[in-house]
Amino acid sequence: MLEPIVPPRPSVVALAASLVFLSACQRDPTAASAPVAEPAQTPVVTVAPAPILDRASLLQAMDIAASAFAAGQEVAGASLAGRRFVVRQAFGCGGPAVNGPSQAGLAKVTWSEDRESTKLTLTPGDWSQSALIAGDAETWEAAEGFWLARPWLRVDTCPAIQGGASPEAPSAAQTMGLAAVFKEGGSRTVRRNGRAYEATLRAEGDQPLKPSAQGYRLVLEGRMTAFADGRAIRCRAVDADQRPVCIGAVQLDRVAFEDAEGKTLSEWREG
Repeated sequence: MLEPIVPPRPSVVALAASLVFLSACQRDPTAASAPVAEPAQTPVVTVAPAPILDRASLLQAMDIAASAFAAGQEVAGASLAGRRFVVRQAFGCGGPAVNGPSQAGLAKVTWSEDRESTKLTLTPGDWSQSALIAGDAETWEAAEGFWLARPWLRVDTCPAIQGGASPEAPSAAQTMGLAAVFKEGGSRTVRRNGRAYEATLRAEGDQPLKPSAQGYRLVLEGRMTAFADGRAIRCRAVDADQRPVCIGAVQLDRVAFEDAEGKTLSEWREG
């Protein structure tokens, strides 16, 4: 015989309904909804120079020094004196020149008269008596200068824009450079005394010489040193409306010419 079914009491039904309601309220709301994407964070840019200074970090330091000099301020932070550097910069980007004067402190590429060879040339400038060095004449016997061409270009490759955009525009004045300084009685291995660094490139076999479409690279390597004031960079300006000229004092260990792929074509080393 079947037992009669007794319906649950109203209080039991109410308790069960309350538990179901509370269970629904305690569920994780994100489980039933699409995940919310976190907002992208703004990248933090670190301005501290790299352990070994390259072209970009050295030009950045010179930009800061130029601004501070123009504003009559001191450059904050530690001096770069003692820091190693390896600076590469492109030259010969427009192809070899047929003739034309050389500018001291800048590398160039020229054709031979028979166009069977090209010559890479760099004659350092004599900066020993310049206004930027004169205050340290008693400390250094000589100072040979190298300009950092196109200081607005941080990369060490040829610029994407190749000449001819403004034929009447004057050549850009050089405003940033490195002065290789030499103490009296010190090593003269890399000191040039007016002589140029030179390398001649000739064709191989019967094929005509084809200069690199991406130019060549000048490599300057060594260690930053300090002027009498303890700073590695010094700036001067003719007047308030001209960009200051800034140079870094360096002890030069190596000068080299490379092709666009980084192959060493010729080099000069200290020691």
